[in-house]
Amino acid sequence: MIIEALIAVAFVAALVVFVAPDEYAGRLAAALSLLPVVGSLFMWAQYDASGNALLGGSIAFETDFVWLSLGNLDVHWFVGVDGISLPLIVLTTILTTLAIVSAWTPIDMRQSQFYGLMLFMEANLLGVFTALDFFVWFIFWEAVLVPMYFLIGIWGGPRRKYAAIKFFVYTNIASLVMFIGFIALVFGLGDSVSSMRLPEIAMALRANELGGFAGLNAETLKLVAFVAMFFGFAVKVPVAPLHTWLPDAHVEAPTPASVMLAGVLLKMGTYALLRFNFTMMPDVAKALVVPIAAIAVISVIYGAILALAQQDLKRIVAYSSVSSMGYVILGLVAYTTYGVGGATFQMIAHGLISGLMFMVVGVIYNTTHTRMVGDMSGMADRMPVTSGIFVAGAFGYMGLPLMAGFAGEFFIFQGAFASTVHSAMPLFTAAAMFGIVIVAGYLLFAMQRTLFGPFRFDGDYEITKAPIQDIAPLAVLLLLVIVLGVEPDLFFQMIQQAVNPILETGGGV
Repeated sequence: MIIEALIAVAFVAALVVFVAPDEYAGRLAAALSLLPVVGSLFMWAQYDASGNALLGGSIAFETDFVWLSLGNLDVHWFVGVDGISLPLIVLTTILTTLAIVSAWTPIDMRQSQFYGLMLFMEANLLGVFTALDFFVWFIFWEAVLVPMYFLIGIWGGPRRKYAAIKFFVYTNIASLVMFIGFIALVFGLGDSVSSMRLPEIAMALRANELGGFAGLNAETLKLVAFVAMFFGFAVKVPVAPLHTWLPDAHVEAPTPASVMLAGVLLKMGTYALLRFNFTMMPDVAKALVVPIAAIAVISVIYGAILALAQQDLKRIVAYSSVSSMGYVILGLVAYTTYGVGGATFQMIAHGLISGLMFMVVGVIYNTTHTRMVGDMSGMADRMPVTSGIFVAGAFGYMGLPLMAGFAGEFFIFQGAFASTVHSAMPLFTAAAMFGIVIVAGYLLFAMQRTLFGPFRFDGDYEITKAPIQDIAPLAVLLLLVIVLGVEPDLFFQMIQQAVNPILETGGGV
């Protein structure tokens, strides 16, 4: 029952913080958020499971009982973790605590509500990564949108209402399309399934038990459902050209919300693509390998080029997320152990690095009240520690060896080059590797103009060293990026155990 305890603690903590006085809310939220951190690390230390939770593998910390009956289908409270979901749970709990601490300086109004929403979002994220029944999973999936909408709409920048509405509309419509596609599959399976438990549905689909529905034969139904679900999850990732909500949301969101959005919420999309599309319907994914790989490469290159054209530091990091998520899609469609495993590892690596970069930009903004590259230079003289962490995080984004980003990208490239799903995969992989050059270009450009050279600041604020409460979460994130880069097997072995069953017989390298 540890999963239920984690989710319940986060919900109760949110309620407690909601009613706490503003002057105590930040410290109280940080203290209470440590409980899920301890719980997730305990789960990681005690983890003992092999195989994929959706494909007959053992499930750690499992709970399964009937909750509701919907005609011929039962809804189960069915939760558990495997080597894919557990690293994301650890990432969620740690990043939530660090994001809360990073909010102590910039958030100075309605603090109890802000921190309560952060904890409420954490509770629902934990539900997304542990739920193994579609009905329960979908409740958590949709509930995550609510706190993020309010975090952007209340504590965001000048165009916060526009950004919040755009975020909610885009992702909600995507969820509707995805929901229709999945339910069509359930109806097509008919009596082959007796519940909405994801393992039961996955096994039935892979056993070719799908029948026709709504005038569509089984093959057409599966293709239509795959495309609908891919669209719904791709908006959440996001991939080009479905990414246009992301820069607005990031730029207007307060820094802690941006950290959670880039670090965890985007991973909901790639996690769901792996769990649903690539696990349940591998035959369709392999048939569509060329368009999916093309989408991945376009996202990598286009996102990087857009980042290169930006002057706002937050927009640079936001567009770089589009590029990084393209690598994850490329790894997933490779259908090799290192490709899919590397994509999963890259979710964790990108969550840490993107969270670090958004926090650094937030610390600079707290002092300067600007994020524009042209408004400042020589910041390394006045903010040496912050600038040093900025440089380290940027090199992590570029894939510097012995950092988490390098390990994730190396696994993906190794798996994608070795992929046999299509003869064009090596070409797609080679094209995607050019994204690394563009990433180096825009990050070096931003660092050179902002951090180095003679000091100049077009503003009326005094530039001083950041307080320890701002530096501490940056240092922790940087340490985690290095630790995971030096010792990727902290997560990669369990990821491989969960990934291998996804691959068909004769799977890849």
